[in-house]
Amino acid sequence: MTEIRHRTVESNALRMHVAEAGSGPLVLMCHGFPESWYSWRHQLVALAEAGYHAVAPDMRGYGQTEAPEAIEAYTLLHLVGDMVGVVRALGESQAVIAGHDWGAPVAWHAALLRPDVFRGIIALSVPFRPRGTARPTTMMPQTDEAVFYQLYFQEPGVAEAELGRDPRATIRRLLYTGSGDMTSSAGGAGLPGMVRRGGGFLDHTVDPYPLPSCLTLDDIDFYTGEYERTGFRGGLNWYRNIDRNWELLAPYAGALVTVPALYVAGDRDLVVRFPGMDKLIPNLATFVPRLSRTVMLPGCGHWTQQERAPEVNAAMLEFLKGL
Repeated sequence: MTEIRHRTVESNALRMHVAEAGSGPLVLMCHGFPESWYSWRHQLVALAEAGYHAVAPDMRGYGQTEAPEAIEAYTLLHLVGDMVGVVRALGESQAVIAGHDWGAPVAWHAALLRPDVFRGIIALSVPFRPRGTARPTTMMPQTDEAVFYQLYFQEPGVAEAELGRDPRATIRRLLYTGSGDMTSSAGGAGLPGMVRRGGGFLDHTVDPYPLPSCLTLDDIDFYTGEYERTGFRGGLNWYRNIDRNWELLAPYAGALVTVPALYVAGDRDLVVRFPGMDKLIPNLATFVPRLSRTVMLPGCGHWTQQERAPEVNAAMLEFLKGL
């Protein structure tokens, strides 16, 4: 069995924990919320056995990586800088970067801003979204009864208190409700991802029994232990920079992602049901001209690389061999 190794590296004035396996060309994998390096456990082994140096950091604010206090320390520029720093700390000059959930925008923008460092990009769940003409939070859906969950996350302390009240139940609920096993949306007013005013993010989630087939009790134990120790603030701070990211990326409005790319998502992923995705995803090559292909996994929900590890591993390896 391939061993997953752990160490701490210095990157962008931050001490970052990384999990790694194998040796060879570097593949750097960025996780999302609420996850950790552990979400890439299946890919670390598969890529290592195929001859790659597979590396999955705990991203800024997560797990055993440092979590700066200031909200403004979690912009996309910081996060891309962290990944550039990890490549350098590992003694490399280039890598292929992969990302899932919030890690996907990090990967897309790493490829956009530093194509000299990131020679290819693999995105799971979240496609590249070109910079819009208005502040993102002003475009998020809200009604008299409910607001989009990313708006609910904006007020410091509110979501931390809710999600941190029982981290084990939070992890169980989110990993199940976002999975392909749970087909109804967590939300209200007919839109995915809505939180009722006066309510909480977890109100429309389901605490499963038994667990979905892609998760074990050991998996839940690992995630629970991490969030009992760190809380949820670090990851939530990423959401609190959505408008700031829009301001900072103004010089890159209209820029294309020019490196080779692969996009993989599940057809039951709530992300692909967000308004506008039905037009963006089929036309992704307009903004990513070297998109090799889009893979849509039937019956798969949001937790792509955990729910469908064999299919994701195969798609990643095919893409990597073609570079």
